Amino acid sequence: MISPINQGQSETAKHQSRPHPSRHPRGSSAKVLLSSVFGPYAQDDEYGSRALNPMELYHNQVTRVQGPFSLRMFHRSWGLMLIQSNIKAPCTLLDFPVLERFIEEIRDGDYDIVGISAITPNILKVKKMCQLVRQHLPHATIVVGGHIANIPDLKDRIDADYIVRGEGVRWFQQFLGEDDERPIRHPQILSGIGTRNMGITVKDKPGDVAATVIPSVGCPMGCNFCSTSAMFGGKGKFINFYETGDELFDVMCQLEDSMKAQSFFMMDENFLLHRKRALRLLELMKKHDKAWALYVFSSANVLCSYTIEQLIGLGISWVWMGLEGEDSQYTKLHGIDAHDLVRKLQSHGIRVLGSTIIGLEDHCPENIHRVIDYAAGYDTDFHQFMLYTPIPGTPLHAELSNLGLMKDESEYHVGDIHGQLIFNYRHPHINDEQSAEYMIRAFTRDFEVNGPSVARIVRTTLAGWKRYKNHPDPRVRRRYAWEARELATTFSAVVGAARRYYGKNPVMRAKMSAILKELAGEFGWKSRISALLGGRYVLHKVRREEKRLAAGWTYEPPTFYEKNAHCPAEAAAGACRYVTPRVEPKRGARRSRKRLEGVATG
Repeated sequence: MISPINQGQSETAKHQSRPHPSRHPRGSSAKVLLSSVFGPYAQDDEYGSRALNPMELYHNQVTRVQGPFSLRMFHRSWGLMLIQSNIKAPCTLLDFPVLERFIEEIRDGDYDIVGISAITPNILKVKKMCQLVRQHLPHATIVVGGHIANIPDLKDRIDADYIVRGEGVRWFQQFLGEDDERPIRHPQILSGIGTRNMGITVKDKPGDVAATVIPSVGCPMGCNFCSTSAMFGGKGKFINFYETGDELFDVMCQLEDSMKAQSFFMMDENFLLHRKRALRLLELMKKHDKAWALYVFSSANVLCSYTIEQLIGLGISWVWMGLEGEDSQYTKLHGIDAHDLVRKLQSHGIRVLGSTIIGLEDHCPENIHRVIDYAAGYDTDFHQFMLYTPIPGTPLHAELSNLGLMKDESEYHVGDIHGQLIFNYRHPHINDEQSAEYMIRAFTRDFEVNGPSVARIVRTTLAGWKRYKNHPDPRVRRRYAWEARELATTFSAVVGAARRYYGKNPVMRAKMSAILKELAGEFGWKSRISALLGGRYVLHKVRREEKRLAAGWTYEPPTFYEKNAHCPAEAAAGACRYVTPRVEPKRGARRSRKRLEGVATG
């Protein structure tokens, strides 16, 4: 069993304080611009954009080779939205601008502070943006954060005033001279935007898309390759925004009301690890009859510390879980039959996104086929594959640097170190050509053996419905009914289209036929008609999508331009929307939060 919370030290626990950042002379009167790096993204260019590394998490790392069946969607820059919601200074957010739009904003806007967030492959974009700010806003303070801040010598590579590593909300509050003890307001965030699959752009009704909730940042598990864990203090460290189940429940209730949310994407590296908070949330959900669905990240050992009744009661309906590989060195998998765990979760309607690393120390040309087959054997609903990549700031990077195995940056382009193409170090058994080929082989094998992820989701959702449709707890029944609401119609059409698509593939056609038979057995004529008529329509859309993709079609996110309430009203700008916690934080928790460090560079 995993003991509640005390595996690691929360930032709300005892700590050694770090220096405060200098105060900006204008304080909360300073005009702030927050921006993500500029696009377009799904192309190869001189700034490090790569067609292989689009601004689409799922298509990039999960459904990469699934063609028209690939899940396409974008995710907002949640960290920037969180900062904007929690400062009193007038703040504009520019999310996914093209370069010309960013230039227009800094040319025409009289900003005192420009904050830029990025990941490490985007360093050339950040460098260019800093140069442009110096040109158009020579007196502005430039603040850079996000995963890029893990680069140890970043201050020598870009012209920024502050590099902020770690949690940026409290840092900005301190920098602006504001109260950094107040509870964290939570922005209203849709978990995904522009969802598209099988050639159809989903038109979601209010409540169809999950609301994103960010209870904590960092992960105390401290896997040696994890840049997120490293960014927030490493092994044993994390930062709670909402310490208790009562605080979290209050925020979720407000998001339910304001966004009509029925489901929540819990953006927490290991949500269930915070056991006391999770079980209190379960208690409150039961008390107030909340039939919510929760999508979570969790390690296998933490999942196994809960009973299936607790997971179902919490509404856990989707889990992203690390499945690093057979004989993994990572403690989160020790003593666990991960294949059995995946099957058990799916049998209860819990969809699983498994994550496997390619290129661990013992991987080599002689055993890579077994590694890939082992991963495909999980038959998860989704499967992520990533290269074993030492990101600056991680223990793995430090270890390989000490061994002299890190490549010099002249040997590769930083834009290519995104986990899907080549290594930034000398692997003992695998070269760059092999790493690229093995990644394609892994995605392809999983797709060939297990079929489209969208059909796997239907199979797991149907299993959950059949198992729990007559559950004695009406709260549980309502949740499964909500998740199964489109099985007889839309999902039957989807699987019907997939069966036709695989007309010349007897094995995959049989898989689709088996799912359709189950659907028809459960929902009768409604499912049969949807599969027949709707399936033909969806197949037509699939074929069109195939042609578009073959012709080189790519997807780019729209630009978001939003202002908080402290800015003058502007018709062209969207509003920064958030909810304010109403539950008093745990006594003493906020005051003991670690002061995060900004590194002055000149």
